[in-house]
Amino acid sequence: MIYELRIYSCFGGRLPALHKRFQNHTVKLFEKHGIKNIGYWTHEVGPSRNQLVYLVAYQDLNARAQAWKNFRADPEWIKAAAESEKDGLIVEDVENRILAPTPYSPLQ
Repeated sequence: MIYELRIYSCFGGRLPALHKRFQNHTVKLFEKHGIKNIGYWTHEVGPSRNQLVYLVAYQDLNARAQAWKNFRADPEWIKAAAESEKDGLIVEDVENRILAPTPYSPLQ
């Protein structure tokens, strides 16, 4: 199992729109396409209160590549993304890291 840590930095005032999109569409579409939802967070203390930080998992890098390809091509995702951005772009920057668990990690 591999994990991906993703950090979405939103344009000013657009974090609520991102939360709505994830809650109503993205989370279930991730599962549909083999992207396992592990957790979603915002900062209580830290560099920005305008970020969504989340962790997802895949069987391996090939599964990750296929899952994202299928997710991005899904008509439901394309429609949800377009509708959520009718008032402007939401995400200004995306950071991601692929993580492999250590032998002593509770998450394998």
